[in-house]
Amino acid sequence: MAEEQEYGQGVPMVINPQMGPIDSVVESIRYRAQLIARNQKLDSGVLATGASGIIAGFIFALLMVIVIPLIIWQVM
Repeated sequence: MAEEQEYGQGVPMVINPQMGPIDSVVESIRYRAQLIARNQKLDSGVLATGASGIIAGFIFALLMVIVIPLIIWQVM
């Protein structure tokens, strides 16, 4: 006869879980979290250096539009 299993006695057998769907969900969450963190770091950097970047751009524009043409015009 086939061996009968007695319930409630001994150590229960553990089956291997199906980890495929869980792994794909974890990878999706990890990817989205990395995108959010990268975007947040970029926004923080832009906000921290925004004013100095605008000032530097304004000074550079003044040099390119006013000062350098005056220097070139004086040389000719």
